[in-house]
Amino acid sequence: MGQSDLPHDLICQVEEKVDLFFPSGPGAKRVKVQSGSRGKQRTRIIRTVTQTHLKTHPVAGDPQLKGCVSADRPPTERRGCRSAIVRPTSSGPSALWCRGPFVTMTTAEPPNVLSHRKTRPSGEITGHDHSSLQEEDLRRWQKHAQVVKGNVLKQVQDQLSDLLDKALTDSIQPFAQLQPAANGKPSRPPFSSHRMEDGKVFMDRPSLLDELFEINHIRTIYHMFIAILLIFCLSTLAVDYLDQGRLVLEFDLLFFAFGKLGTVTWAWTVMFVYTLLVPYFTLVFWGSLYHSFPSKLGLSLCTALVLSAVQTCVLGVFPIYAAVHYELPPASRFIVILEQIRFLMKSYSFIRETAPVIMKNAPKEGESPRCQAFSSYLYFLFCPTLIYKESYPRNSHIRWKYVFTTLGMIFGCLFYGYFILVRLCVPVFRPKTNQPFSKRTMVLAVFHAILPGTMLLLLCFFAFLHCWLNLFGELLRFADRMFYKDWWNSTSFANYYRTWNVVVHDWLYYYGYRDFLLLSKRKFRTAGMLSVFIVSAVVHEYALGVAFGFFYPVMFCLFACFGVVFNFTMNDKRQSPVFNVIMWMCLFLGQGVQVCLYCQEWYAQIHCPQTGNSFWELVTPRSWSCNYQS
Repeated sequence: MGQSDLPHDLICQVEEKVDLFFPSGPGAKRVKVQSGSRGKQRTRIIRTVTQTHLKTHPVAGDPQLKGCVSADRPPTERRGCRSAIVRPTSSGPSALWCRGPFVTMTTAEPPNVLSHRKTRPSGEITGHDHSSLQEEDLRRWQKHAQVVKGNVLKQVQDQLSDLLDKALTDSIQPFAQLQPAANGKPSRPPFSSHRMEDGKVFMDRPSLLDELFEINHIRTIYHMFIAILLIFCLSTLAVDYLDQGRLVLEFDLLFFAFGKLGTVTWAWTVMFVYTLLVPYFTLVFWGSLYHSFPSKLGLSLCTALVLSAVQTCVLGVFPIYAAVHYELPPASRFIVILEQIRFLMKSYSFIRETAPVIMKNAPKEGESPRCQAFSSYLYFLFCPTLIYKESYPRNSHIRWKYVFTTLGMIFGCLFYGYFILVRLCVPVFRPKTNQPFSKRTMVLAVFHAILPGTMLLLLCFFAFLHCWLNLFGELLRFADRMFYKDWWNSTSFANYYRTWNVVVHDWLYYYGYRDFLLLSKRKFRTAGMLSVFIVSAVVHEYALGVAFGFFYPVMFCLFACFGVVFNFTMNDKRQSPVFNVIMWMCLFLGQGVQVCLYCQEWYAQIHCPQTGNSFWELVTPRSWSCNYQS
């Protein structure tokens, strides 16, 4: 079948290889066309597009296509086709073949905008001309491939942008619901006032990385980190084989860090049972007497004082006593302290959200005051949020494959951190010779610690904020998985602090910053922000200090000093990509400083034990004056 045998209603011809709008279907025909100086036949899939087909197609209304497919116009007036080229055919006239997303016409005269090649009989085309034609076709095909590549990349970028816009719209939608106004017309409440009055709104949404991992380009980055983990394993095996003559893959540091898990278990059980029973039944007791007691203020103050004293003893002193008295290793101490902080924040959220409801809703005569269901409070203690609600959006079922995959990733992150410490930190910071503290050693150590510090930062984020929280969210069918946002795209530290850990940020915002503004009648916003920063810095330093067993306020200085300065200088007005580079540089340097100083102090505490009990000796870093002995 030659080109002259094509149907009379043929309007446009599109090569299937570049057909972006008309997929394969009934209109596709396999035809033989002549090309080249020797008249060889080659098969090509041709799309026959009729006027009826284009009318029913979604893109038929495009003005460019209308100019191409209007059958009542002569061929010379049918415009709108792009990227067309001229090919000689066996029947003599030249044919315009589409090489882009829009179809082109078949006509005897090429448009003026196209580069025209004069056709010759097949016997008159020389080998040199044939080679030139092939080179010209190859150049045009390469140029067209670049255009298609750009279109595809633009389409992917648009899809990602639409995905993030949809997530943003979904997060704002509950605040934009219409409410009746005084004049009977619907009105929209201000976004800020709604949040100040109603608190956090939970909705069904997945984690951002789960959505991004569906894109092959993003998932490749995940595969690269897995490859690096395998390289660490091979490196450890090779070093052990060269040093000891056998393959040894020991995890002694990992077992040391997570030692005495039995003590950790019973200490956690004590804190959990207390948090489950005491705050709940204290609130029930207070609520049953509040509306009938003569002095509501006196009852509330007495209940608050008693509960605060008990909270201080059980959730304040007891975890520290368990960590220090039983000499728990660093990771085990960290578990106890983090659970202590979590139980304190959850119990406060439960009281803060439930007490105003009891105060506003007075029971009717003969009825007992309504209190929150015990099952709701029990669910709240395990679900991955710090904001109490009586109910949360729930999934219909548990994806067990997702559970086991996430659990495997958590164990992978633990081994990843072990290899980073063993291969990149211990060889650098373990003292081998008498080496006093100096500026040169400090600068070199900081830059040596940037790579392991950054990798540990990313591992902590992925293991805890993504894997651990999603694991409990999936087991409890908790549907709102927005535990973090796209903090890696931040161009300001203000946005980074809001998006790095959404779970903790929500608690600090609603119970710290927002309550401060309510008490101050929405004045002193800067003071409220500074107070939240100071509290967060103190808690971070407290957790690290108890876990490591020494006082070295590196985290506090970086958080409360440099963090506050960067929060006000690099604010949300900074939108240039340059500030994203600056943010990452600051993160790299900050992680390098922390890893360097804490590692040096850890070994200094071992090699230069404490000689006295004075206050200054307790708070002075040992690494500043310690001379290591081999």
